[in-house]
Amino acid sequence: MRAVTVIPGVSGSLRLLDDYPEPASDEGAILVEALAVGICGTDIEIIEGHYGEAPPGTDHLVLGHESLGRVLEDPTGTLQPGDLVAGIVRHPDPLPCPNCAVGEWDMCRNGMFTEHGIKALPGFARQRWRVQPRFAVGLHPALHEVGVLLEPTSVVAKAWEHIDRIGQRAEWQPRTALITGAGPIGLLAALLASQRGLAVHVLDLATDGPKPALAGALGATYHSVPVDQLDFEPDIIVECTGAPVVVLEAMCKVALNGIVCLTGVSTGGRTIDFDAGALNRTLVLENNVVFGSVNANRRHWDAAADALARADHAWLGSLITRRVPLSDYARAYSPGPEDIKVVLDFTA
Repeated sequence: MRAVTVIPGVSGSLRLLDDYPEPASDEGAILVEALAVGICGTDIEIIEGHYGEAPPGTDHLVLGHESLGRVLEDPTGTLQPGDLVAGIVRHPDPLPCPNCAVGEWDMCRNGMFTEHGIKALPGFARQRWRVQPRFAVGLHPALHEVGVLLEPTSVVAKAWEHIDRIGQRAEWQPRTALITGAGPIGLLAALLASQRGLAVHVLDLATDGPKPALAGALGATYHSVPVDQLDFEPDIIVECTGAPVVVLEAMCKVALNGIVCLTGVSTGGRTIDFDAGALNRTLVLENNVVFGSVNANRRHWDAAADALARADHAWLGSLITRRVPLSDYARAYSPGPEDIKVVLDFTA
């Protein structure tokens, strides 16, 4: 079968193999036909050789951690042939650590987890893959065009769950949320904010292209100015850019008793001159919380599936700005200036 692979650590090793082996039965009982794979910055960084780990016994890693497929067979009866399904990316470590032992593998403490298409597990960018029932997330049939968005939605579902849990430290009635960055993670974070009934603001420097309209369709107010120029203080900020200046401005801008969730990953290597003492004073005296969030566990994937089912499916479809057939795979991994979400289409 065909599969998109790289040799981890080797830049320029991206290849479409025509003779990749069929998925081994020990990968899982559920056999799935691939429909689509979403592409994000993680894939690009792996292709550039920055990180990635091949499964034991091979030097190749199949890419793809944002999956959508259709069940071909499931002898366990968990799903039925024809059902839509996505595969959970992260698997717990074999020891396991205390968090992995209770299904909170997104909070792994020893780093021995594995991840499809990233770390020691083959990804979903292959024509067929297998999955264990506990890592298989069924999707509503109406999501056949947009269910590939489940993985990034699970990331923000976790972020919002943790925001809600932190908010329970006191009587807290948040009204406004600011989302910085209008990429896929940012717009999906705004979707979940709107589903919570919050007044949503989206900030991104793009003034052209689809982003302003996509934010507006959620009922959100769109801003294209620096965070420190906003004329309000949001109760919640979900930071999705990883840009150091935006991160710092978000921490300074959040309202009294506010919560800042950092989901964007900074590249590092850039020094910014700022008054750390003043920031510390503000965070302490205003009872603010800043925390980071990455990945998701089964609970968050299920919440994400519910959120997508309740969303406007036409709006979700608008996030997918390019669908590229498998035969033209290299073009899918070349980001365009107006791309939001690019999908590798296994049905074309």
